[in-house]
Amino acid sequence: MERNYATQMDAARRRMITPELKTVAAKEHMSVEELLPLVACGKVVIPANKNHKCLNPEGIGSMLRTKINVNLGVSQDCKDYDVEMEKVKSAIGMGAEAIMDLSSHGDTGPFRRKLTAECSAMIGTVPVYDSVIHYQRDLDTLTARDFIDVIRLHAQEGVDFVTLHCGITRKTIEQIRRHKRKMNIVSRGGSLVFAWMCMTGEENPFYAHYDEILSICREYDVTISLGDACRPGCLADATDVCQIEELVRLGELTKRAWAQDVQVMVEGPGHVPMDQIPANMKVQQTICMGAPFYVLGPLVTDIAPGYDHITAAIGGAIAAMNGAAFLCYVTPAEHLALPNLDDVKQGIIASKIAAHAADIAKGIRGAREIDDQMADARRALNWEQQWKYALDPETAKAIRADRSPEHDDTCSMCGKFCAVRSMNKALSGEHIDIL
Repeated sequence: MERNYATQMDAARRRMITPELKTVAAKEHMSVEELLPLVACGKVVIPANKNHKCLNPEGIGSMLRTKINVNLGVSQDCKDYDVEMEKVKSAIGMGAEAIMDLSSHGDTGPFRRKLTAECSAMIGTVPVYDSVIHYQRDLDTLTARDFIDVIRLHAQEGVDFVTLHCGITRKTIEQIRRHKRKMNIVSRGGSLVFAWMCMTGEENPFYAHYDEILSICREYDVTISLGDACRPGCLADATDVCQIEELVRLGELTKRAWAQDVQVMVEGPGHVPMDQIPANMKVQQTICMGAPFYVLGPLVTDIAPGYDHITAAIGGAIAAMNGAAFLCYVTPAEHLALPNLDDVKQGIIASKIAAHAADIAKGIRGAREIDDQMADARRALNWEQQWKYALDPETAKAIRADRSPEHDDTCSMCGKFCAVRSMNKALSGEHIDIL
């Protein structure tokens, strides 16, 4: 059936209930009447490219369940697309709502088209990466038209959201030189745009040609994820002039997108001390007028390589509790290597714990129900029910099987000293046998 609206925002503003909005409302335990104005004003986005036919739509907004994104893709050193597809299947099986293809080697088109043809999760990309690969030319030989044409290509192929580093400008070059950050720019896309501006002497093409980009995104209903090129890459750079100045520009770009009915997310830090995270969330909400905030972590310490899924989960929980809507997972391989299947699993589980904990703290509808069901199962020492409610049942089962107890109504840590067992027996008037 032919769509008679341009984007999900356009439809909501015209009080049209799209199939995607209806699905999201049901998932969030909301009525369509509650959700409609949130999409219309930009506080909720439903990334849903009109060419992504197998999409199972999700809403992203601080008043909804916190969503998880998984970054995947091949590189020069790890080139196996079949392995990446296994990671995609694993990620979706564990409940990831979005997959970002960050491939930076080889013919990226077939993998991207396979994702949008077969994957029910939201699909995101960073077109500036693919521009170098697509044209097989050095960065300084690419033109603004080359970059824009790749955005159009991704849109045509069904990508639901694109990260575009529109907020970094030639003014940023002088700021970076003047303020002497410890880590300069750690955003891969941001560094490419910065380098292109330095080499060509031209303005950021994603900023200079923003109106044309909006036209493409409106045509295909692609959500723009405004990339934070100046996100802090270490605690020392958190909440500095470069980060905040770019955020102000992202607020202006958000308004311009909304004027064209284009949905927008805003990307955020980065590496941030725990005590600064709530303020960062508040500043973004104010400057970007409630547009959904998409954060990487934030990582709360710089000294845990190999464990950065944990440092990111700590920051992600605080961020989501204070208004972040979308968490980009971080794996144990962050800063070290391309994540393998186990790294992907560890990153997703850590992010989902953070998201769920934040949803409980925010009072998101239905968030606490499964925790209460788990408590009932534990009180009854019902192991099968506990697996049912566990975030990662296979790992829980494996640990119990590896160290199985003598008596099934205990675990091998407490045995018959189990408090739950003793209380159940005491309250039912039974004899409590310990020895």
